[in-house]
Amino acid sequence: MHILFVGGTGQISLPCVERAMALGHEVTLLNRGSTGTNLPAGVRSIEGDMDAADPYANLGDQTFDVVCQFRAFTPQQVARDLETFSGRAGQYIFISSASVYEKPARHYVITEKTPAINPFWQYSRDKIAGEELVADSNGLNWTIVRPSHTMRVGLPTQLGEGDLLGHRMLAGKPVLLSGDGMSLWTLTRPVDFAVPFVGLFGNEKTYGETFHITQHLHGYTWDQIYHALARGLGVDVKIVNVPADTLIRYNEDWVGPTFGDKMWPSLFDNSKVIGVTGNFTCETDLDKVVADSVANFKMRHAAGLTVNSELDALIDRVAREQSALGA
Repeated sequence: MHILFVGGTGQISLPCVERAMALGHEVTLLNRGSTGTNLPAGVRSIEGDMDAADPYANLGDQTFDVVCQFRAFTPQQVARDLETFSGRAGQYIFISSASVYEKPARHYVITEKTPAINPFWQYSRDKIAGEELVADSNGLNWTIVRPSHTMRVGLPTQLGEGDLLGHRMLAGKPVLLSGDGMSLWTLTRPVDFAVPFVGLFGNEKTYGETFHITQHLHGYTWDQIYHALARGLGVDVKIVNVPADTLIRYNEDWVGPTFGDKMWPSLFDNSKVIGVTGNFTCETDLDKVVADSVANFKMRHAAGLTVNSELDALIDRVAREQSALGA
């Protein structure tokens, strides 16, 4: 099949491109071409920017068997997609997010029947609005996919600190976790995600359906995750546990990542996608799950990464003031 990836070089999408090529599909990427990623031989790239007035100007009159949209984050972008690809795509796959699921969850095991309600995070509400546009569309076979925390390049963090988390660990500085750090969280490697994802291509059983793709009923505590990152970096980690409602008084930007997502326990039942694409396996050894993220961070650190000094100072303050309680 001829597959168009909008994106295709990101944390999740690049392994999906590699999987599609390995199975013999013809793959075209539409992206800004700014990452310098080494693509598999035979992948064709077209320059286009989702922030441009017409990001699809260079597509010409091409049609595609499948369009995989990894770069639409607003309902306006989704609406533009639906207008563009109706009549020129056999299947449109919208990459949403598992963060759309109801917060707080009524049950820690999440299925696709769990309501999509997130009052805390605009990112998730925009994804929900995009899903609704897709589901209400006519004349386009659509499939919605909700990845959970799927990482390859970036470090898995609870507050969105990015590389700052690894920088602080290497410097021997304390890092923050919401609550007691014992909440279960699901991490998935993109190379494992890619297997069932590519299995959706052209599969009529997936038309008009929504799936999440994650580790199946398997999770880790955030405390375990941060200790695994520290082991990968060869250091000890100093964790300061802070109540979530205290954290957001220091930084309102932490409302989305905490109350809107990562402070809640979440395990995912993948029975639905298994039923249509077949069983798949995910790496469960936590050190192996985070290995690529740690290796990529080490390369950036060796190259002289820069960190958010303002957030660094804020974390110092939060850790200092939380640790002083009761002293």
